[in-house]
Amino acid sequence: MHRLRCPWCGVRDEAEFAYQGDATKVRPTDDADVDAFFDYVYGRANPKGWHVEWWHHTGGCRRVVKVVRHTVSHRVHWTGWPQEAPDLPAEDA
Repeated sequence: MHRLRCPWCGVRDEAEFAYQGDATKVRPTDDADVDAFFDYVYGRANPKGWHVEWWHHTGGCRRVVKVVRHTVSHRVHWTGWPQEAPDLPAEDA
């Protein structure tokens, strides 16, 4: 089982968290067309390597945590506050 560090609660088991999606997607502006919003809501990439994600601490403080996780090895490199810019590792790490 993986362990994630919640900025509010400290290190916890992965079972306390729920994956919430890609943290790199940017919401379209209010004047964007319908296709841009459709892609924002439903379009999903399947990246291989390091990925910035949202995780919800459902079994604890119920807050959102930003996580940098490797999608192949599932190794967690960084966790932090939602407003923080993550520390991204080299791709081969």
